[in-house]
Amino acid sequence: MKQPIDLEPNCTACAALCCVVFAFDRSESFAIDKAAGEVCPNLDAHQQCKIFSRREHLGFKGCITYTCYGAGQRVSQDVFGGTGWDDDPTLKERMGAALSVLRRIHEQLVLLRSAERLPLDDRERKLHEEIGKILVPETKWSEASLSEFPIDSVTNKVSTFLRSLRHHVTG
Repeated sequence: MKQPIDLEPNCTACAALCCVVFAFDRSESFAIDKAAGEVCPNLDAHQQCKIFSRREHLGFKGCITYTCYGAGQRVSQDVFGGTGWDDDPTLKERMGAALSVLRRIHEQLVLLRSAERLPLDDRERKLHEEIGKILVPETKWSEASLSEFPIDSVTNKVSTFLRSLRHHVTG
């Protein structure tokens, strides 16, 4: 793979996509019901969480356990050039669609990074690199490239690859 992608979320560089795109169901993880596409009532005018330090105490454990693996900031900054849904409300759905794919791509990258720690042979290392190049293309992600990306097929390819590595971790 080329330069590693940062898979750590940076909420300050994101348009609070997880707080808008996803639905919340009142449960032990979320204190409220919120429809997909609805802005979380805990966001302030600057897309910052008003209850960030008290999320667990106020019943928002799901906000603590969720991770986008850095896809939120990449969608916000790279794909949409820093323009957010608060600047243009019509972007909510488009940004959500891009996040849904890029988050899954980042999940696959997390899995591939785990495989790097194994004593891969030459064939396995080559396959690892080939899959990595699919997940981290030379060109920057765009709305179009994300919408056309065969995420299910690539996820299956990663899964098959990882299963082929079982011999490294089993007796």
